[in-house]
Amino acid sequence: MNIPATLKHKPVIVSENYDKIDGRVKNSDAKGLSLGLAQWNDRGKVDISAKIWRYTGEKWSRQSEEMPLHRVIDLAILICRSKQYFMESYKNPNLYDEANTKIDRIALQGGALDIAVCKDNPLIEQDIQLFRDVLVTDDELLSERLHRLSALLREMGY
Repeated sequence: MNIPATLKHKPVIVSENYDKIDGRVKNSDAKGLSLGLAQWNDRGKVDISAKIWRYTGEKWSRQSEEMPLHRVIDLAILICRSKQYFMESYKNPNLYDEANTKIDRIALQGGALDIAVCKDNPLIEQDIQLFRDVLVTDDELLSERLHRLSALLREMGY
């Protein structure tokens, strides 16, 4: 299925048939990924964005998601740091330190990406266990992608 090129997001680089490799999801509605001209562009100001294209079986979904590229990378950073955190989380009885929920503060652009366990979640003890269990279950799936990302970053000189 071809990603539509006539909507507000203008795809430039596409990965179609993403539903065939969308993690553990069978019959995924995420049919493609694209990098293109952002739908929020104004005259004289052009941004590029990444988009996850969802198709309901009848039409392209409004739940398709478009993100600026820096947010995609920020999400990758968040995923990597979280995965790293859970490698050592077994040291705490509830998988986190209740007295210090801060995981990291990663400097970015004169500010920081603060990463912490969500202490406002009233079911954090159960939810953090479920989260960790999914990371363990999906380790092969995630690790394959992270190895590919790591190799590409090394090839690019990062």
